[in-house]
Amino acid sequence: MKDMDNIPALMAEIGARAKAASAELAFATAERKHAALISAADAVWARRAEIIAANDEDLEFGRDKGLSDAMMDRLMLDEARLRGVVDGLRAIAEQPDPVGAVMEEWDRPNGLHIQRVRTPLGVIGVIYESRPNVTADAGALCLKAGNAVILRGGSESFHSSRAIHACLVDGLRAANLPEDAIQLVPTRDRAAVSELLTMTDTVDVIVPRGGKGLVGLVQREARVPVFAHLEGIVHIYVDKAADPETVLKVVLNAKTRRTGICGAAECLLIHQDAVSTLGQGVIRALIDAGVEVRAEGALARVEGTVEATDEDWGREYLDMIIAAKPVADVDEAIAHIRRFGSDHTDCILTEDLSVRDRFFQRLDSAILMHNASTQFADGGEFGMGAEIGIATGKMHARGPVGAVQLTSFKYLVTGNGAIRG
Repeated sequence: MKDMDNIPALMAEIGARAKAASAELAFATAERKHAALISAADAVWARRAEIIAANDEDLEFGRDKGLSDAMMDRLMLDEARLRGVVDGLRAIAEQPDPVGAVMEEWDRPNGLHIQRVRTPLGVIGVIYESRPNVTADAGALCLKAGNAVILRGGSESFHSSRAIHACLVDGLRAANLPEDAIQLVPTRDRAAVSELLTMTDTVDVIVPRGGKGLVGLVQREARVPVFAHLEGIVHIYVDKAADPETVLKVVLNAKTRRTGICGAAECLLIHQDAVSTLGQGVIRALIDAGVEVRAEGALARVEGTVEATDEDWGREYLDMIIAAKPVADVDEAIAHIRRFGSDHTDCILTEDLSVRDRFFQRLDSAILMHNASTQFADGGEFGMGAEIGIATGKMHARGPVGAVQLTSFKYLVTGNGAIRG
């Protein structure tokens, strides 16, 4: 029985068990990892009523805490969303196993043959907030890449995460893989997070997935390397050469499909030559859809808008609110995004490929899109089955972090008695 009162000892034990499991996972066969994920998917579906009942407890907890509608939407599970969890597990299972893949190989004049091959990172700590499906996504992706994982879900999703975690353990057991490969921190105590962030002896990477408060805390306090993005301040630039039908479809989807995800659009920049045509049309469409538009300049004259303030630029609303302003051209749009963006996802709507290329070349966001909804900023939509998060840093992993991004590499060097003169 774990001692829940001694958090440092509890986390040290979890870390040691994860490290031992990671050593075994590093050479687990692709077939066994595949079997574990398929068995876990089957378990989620077979136990869906149990998971939904656990989620009901979490929803009640969330209501009592006064969570926003967007956060409650993130927390909620139903059969359709559990079908998505099952599909995600199966998609990850069917992907090629990245471990051992030869990235590059070459021969040297000195007789050495050198290969660079993918290898697991080791132990990954994942800290996340209210979305319980992250339990399945993170557990599956880490397993696929041969890593052990320590999951610390949010207090809001405590019961749902436990129920989903039990299904992942079912899968490990069925495939005869170490059950400690996927562990869930069994307490809501925030001290567990502080411990996890400093476990340099047993944890190789931390991935925070949540709001600005959580990610900021992790980035400030972690002694373990971090893959993360702080905010999803997502911009859409509507060029004067944009197609009106594309603009309406993409902007409405990017803002309203799900407002609480990091790929939701938060700021609309419209070429000044399109303000009276495309601009007014899309602003009215947003207002008709129930979006509060905080506008500047000529856009503020559209009936139903609210005048923007300085605080509206560089803001992640995660709600039915969007900021909007005219810009002189693509260069002014780029300058605005460089100043106020978060290097997460930014989009251009245009039929002029030279303008698109300029936008793509001069911005360095982790994801840049052309004529596509920013709601696609998701590992599942990138063909990764799922993702453990979006990384906006410059090192190693960038953009959606899937199984391949959860590997490092090592060099295998062979010779035939080669010696160095």
